[in-house]
Amino acid sequence: MKKNHKSNNRRDFIKKTALTSLGISIIPRHVMGKGFIAPSDKLNIAVIGGGGKGYSDAINAWNNGASNITAICDVDWNQSKRLMEKFPNALKYRDYRKLFDNAKDIDAVTVSTPDHTHAVIAMAAIKSNKHVYVQKPLTHSIYEARMLTKAANKYKVVTQMGNQGASGNGVKQMIKWFDEGKIGTVSKVHVWTNRPVWPQGINAPTEKPALLDGLDWDTWVGPAKMVDYHPLYHPFKWRGWWNFGTGALGDMGCHLIDPPFRVLGLGYPTEVESSVGAVFKKDWSPEYLPESCPPSSRTQLKFPASAKNKSEVSLTWSDGGLRPFHPDLIPADHPIGDYDSANGVIMIGDKGIMTCGTYGVAPKVYLNNGDVLTFEDTEKSTLPESGHNASWVDACKEGFGKEKHKALTSSFDFAGPLTESVLMGNLAIRSYNLRKSKGNGFEYPGRKKLLWNGDTMKITNFDEANQFVKRTYREGWTL
Repeated sequence: MKKNHKSNNRRDFIKKTALTSLGISIIPRHVMGKGFIAPSDKLNIAVIGGGGKGYSDAINAWNNGASNITAICDVDWNQSKRLMEKFPNALKYRDYRKLFDNAKDIDAVTVSTPDHTHAVIAMAAIKSNKHVYVQKPLTHSIYEARMLTKAANKYKVVTQMGNQGASGNGVKQMIKWFDEGKIGTVSKVHVWTNRPVWPQGINAPTEKPALLDGLDWDTWVGPAKMVDYHPLYHPFKWRGWWNFGTGALGDMGCHLIDPPFRVLGLGYPTEVESSVGAVFKKDWSPEYLPESCPPSSRTQLKFPASAKNKSEVSLTWSDGGLRPFHPDLIPADHPIGDYDSANGVIMIGDKGIMTCGTYGVAPKVYLNNGDVLTFEDTEKSTLPESGHNASWVDACKEGFGKEKHKALTSSFDFAGPLTESVLMGNLAIRSYNLRKSKGNGFEYPGRKKLLWNGDTMKITNFDEANQFVKRTYREGWTL
């Protein structure tokens, strides 16, 4: 590695010396000033989290050589092996803090780590004046989403959240239909998913298996409460634990709630209420599982009328395989949402109903007069994952506040409030499960409608719920 790096430096020196003799100067990018990238330049991208979704994020941002992958950071190099083999000259790190200390010529960063580390890594990137692409959900907590949104504007960096359906033609068509008044004013929305498809509603593990070879567990845990390594956490099942993940809502909410949030121009919700599926191992005594996300849940969010939609909106989320029933306007044998109805969206207006599947695919309108409107994506870009990344890269090169930046579909100005609304559901779910001893049993004071002040980020009628607005960071870790 060192030999290769020195060799590259020597070649660069020879090249620069030769060009200087011809009266041409080459100045390192970081010397030219913050945000300077010549239009003909390739973006230098650092990948943080290179396995799973991180691999596809890196490949899409690289875009067949349109950008440079100059650094790869992962606490478990086994997970990033395929990416490291594809880009053998990229600098390699296990700790993102060392990456930012050493890699001055990085222009932008992709963050594809578990949910609990999104915010600390993204904030470090922003404060280092790096443009940043962050996988959904943007953050682990409501507070983190608000802080990242503010920081992106303060430091003038180009941002994008990885809910790729937001850039799809299906969602664009839904906006067009709604803006044309096809379904009228919307008052009710149903959104659902078959997640979780990993273990949830289970007891925290107590065994202490041997640590995986090469895994930097302390850095993996990061700002979360320290627990012993267990395969129920890493590499995939962290999603089902509040310490690290955000459950079914966090996994799919930013994909599925995005269409109604975008189409209807929604903002901060004003109230939220949840109900949660219970787990029984013995008669009459539900398991108390405060560390695990629930096996199923339903949540209702209320949004005030917006500039686009003149009615209050009640949005009902269902997960764990629960889904809404067919509205009368939709024929009994028509699938709702996806072809198998596993995930989907229904928006009910006074003139008709609009539906779609995951990522906004296959949108339809069922009008009160019996007509049905469908959309065929002739451009075949309903799921433009590569385009969602590539548009962010192009916007980074053009610069903060420019037209390509303004055209991004999930910059933090939009993704932040969307993520806050998604995570509001988790606040209600966790409040629902709060319990206190009462006599020979327990009471559950959080099982009520929670009233939310979006400006102050505070539940106004149940103060104990506010502990879930912002997490407590482990010593040595800050936002």
